[in-house]
Amino acid sequence: MTSSLLRPRGRIRTAPAAAGTPLPVEGGTEPTRILDWRDPRVTALVRTLELPADADPVASLRRAHRWIATSVRPVYSVQDERPVSQVLRLGRGSCSQRLAVLEAVARATGTATRVRGLVVDGAFWYPRFPRLRALVPDQVLLAWPEFRLPEPAAETGASRWLTVSELFGALDERGTAPGGGFTNAGSETLFEAIARTAVDWDGAATLCPTGAAPCDLSAYVLTDLGHFDSRDALFARHGQTLCPLARTLAEPVLGRHAAGA
Repeated sequence: MTSSLLRPRGRIRTAPAAAGTPLPVEGGTEPTRILDWRDPRVTALVRTLELPADADPVASLRRAHRWIATSVRPVYSVQDERPVSQVLRLGRGSCSQRLAVLEAVARATGTATRVRGLVVDGAFWYPRFPRLRALVPDQVLLAWPEFRLPEPAAETGASRWLTVSELFGALDERGTAPGGGFTNAGSETLFEAIARTAVDWDGAATLCPTGAAPCDLSAYVLTDLGHFDSRDALFARHGQTLCPLARTLAEPVLGRHAAGA
């Protein structure tokens, strides 16, 4: 049993209207309040990563992901709008916050980002909170990043969007990797999982080995909110996962509690 009382009031999270052809969401490289990549802490991180100016963007993002995975401690922070500079100062962050760090590095190095808003069933997080199911929100708002990459061997200016799920390889390839899919239990978080296995929110026929944890997580998606130029825009329109009071009460405890502990 999940709780709807923890959800922000007055937020109606529905899929965008299907009438007509939707305008493209271009994303961008400009800093935002969350993706504050001009902050000295973020620029120092970019220098630490030693990314060559002519480096392949995917290789650079993978390197940044590995650094974040080992250097920013995973916790259950519920402040989705926390600026990246503060996440780096604290040295800890939720999956959402660590994904934001990856986006900030991308923007700082000239790769445009955007996010897809997914409303995920709170039951997806039951394995992490087996004794606290009644306190799990019924909806979790997930900002899933995408990165605009130049299309190889194409005309000047052509580009494509790479979802973070495919940062380490195509979903069908990742689905055959050893270890199966993602259980949302134990110490591994979604942020780490994308480097090891397929994380498929669309049910794109991504199969994991028989008997393994699932790669296809589409059954947990309640609503696809579409694309937004930044996570700032997504949260401004649809709110964070928890209402302000719930965040205020939960953050001092969950914001320090190691994920999987």
